[in-house]
Amino acid sequence: MSLTRRDFARQSALTGAGVALAGSVGALASAPNALAATDADHTANADHAEDAARGPAAGAHHGVGYGPLIPDPDGLLALPAGFKYRVITYSGRTKLESGEITPSNHDGTAAFCGPRGATLLVNNHELKGPRSGWQYPVPLTEGLVYDPAASGGCTVVEVRPGGHVAEWVGIAGTSTNCAGGTTPWGTWLTGEETEDKAGQNGMTKDHGYIFEVDPADRRANRAPKPVKAFGRYAHEAVVIDPRRGHAYLTEDASGPNGLLFRWTPPAGFHHGRGRLRTLADDAGVLQAFKCFDANGKFVDDLSRATKTGTVYGVDWVDVPDRDARTVPVRKQFSAGQVTRARKLEGMWWADGGTYIVSSYARDESPVQHDGAVWFYDPKRRTLTLKVLLGVNPDPSVDGAFDGPDNITVSPYGGLVIAEDGEGVQHLFGATDSGRTYPIARNELNIGTEDEPEYSEFTGVTFSPDGHTLYANIQTPGIMLAITGPWKRHKR
Repeated sequence: MSLTRRDFARQSALTGAGVALAGSVGALASAPNALAATDADHTANADHAEDAARGPAAGAHHGVGYGPLIPDPDGLLALPAGFKYRVITYSGRTKLESGEITPSNHDGTAAFCGPRGATLLVNNHELKGPRSGWQYPVPLTEGLVYDPAASGGCTVVEVRPGGHVAEWVGIAGTSTNCAGGTTPWGTWLTGEETEDKAGQNGMTKDHGYIFEVDPADRRANRAPKPVKAFGRYAHEAVVIDPRRGHAYLTEDASGPNGLLFRWTPPAGFHHGRGRLRTLADDAGVLQAFKCFDANGKFVDDLSRATKTGTVYGVDWVDVPDRDARTVPVRKQFSAGQVTRARKLEGMWWADGGTYIVSSYARDESPVQHDGAVWFYDPKRRTLTLKVLLGVNPDPSVDGAFDGPDNITVSPYGGLVIAEDGEGVQHLFGATDSGRTYPIARNELNIGTEDEPEYSEFTGVTFSPDGHTLYANIQTPGIMLAITGPWKRHKR
């Protein structure tokens, strides 16, 4: 049933009534119904640029967060005072149980409770194309291979009490495993950010699918089978609505910009371990989103929103050919049929809905920005802009944030975001009152002294007990565990 324009207009009035304006300039108000009255010309980056100009003492972010970042004498990770890190895996240095080298290009990650107090982490490896193109592809472990020509996949990392680490392959022979998402039943969904078919880039099978990986049951991962019902396109993240059973999926693509999808399970289907394998390739209904504003006007691209607090109504439009046999899914829609957004990336389910990242928008979008976080409320069928980062004037200067990517909701309130922008790279937090603050800075220069380069952060996720923040430096592929005096932020 479609959400009518009249319904949305009435709902918008109710949502806005009696809600206090929250936050500072460029604020994130991550409570589902909070609004922040700011626009793209007055963003958090303006505040951070001023902080940088005033010098390091301003890095405390007005008392929000944990204070300024302290340079690392080992040249890896700058953290606030009282925090420390530990390297869990390091491609080229650490090894799997099999004796093979830890694969490179760490990306999306999630943490699960393991046996006897251990933490199990499923770690994507964003490796595209043939195996010959990478020094450390995911090993082709017998029984766990989808396409022996492909270089990507996932590993499972077990961190045991006392510090012992073990790592093994969860799935191999997949391509460009970027983000993904957890399920309510305790498994990991890994997405292929590619549209390569058999015969392209050396592949022997079609790619661009979602696969399920069970961190706790190695046998369940044998004979990998793509969840074709979720569609074939450049997958980023996926979340499952634990109440309604819908899957929401982001697409990172351009020419034209990508889409947000919703998959509705078929009647009588019940989620659970191993159940996605039983789905027919055309099971359920896959749809793309279509937004309209409070006046009922169609919104062609999410970058049109220039004020945090902007609320759009959402309709869903059926995908004609989800397996994209001849035409990529995003190209199956003509102008006016669906809403698009550049670099739809990380998602996280919390607060009764899903947080969704649009990493940036440039000339391929109607309006430019350096990052946005939206919140989709499935009950109201509304999409609300929670954070908007203006274009960073100088990414090489520490202070401003740009290019949000992987995201998680912190057990201490607010969000923690992995930065995938230009120049300096951070993990940063955002409180519900609208303040952003640094948590970590990547200090591993993979460029030169004259032209420094710093890899993006990925895979941000807290341990089940909330004591440890795990995150990756994608290149060369380093998983880190960060601990310290975490404190609760107001929700």
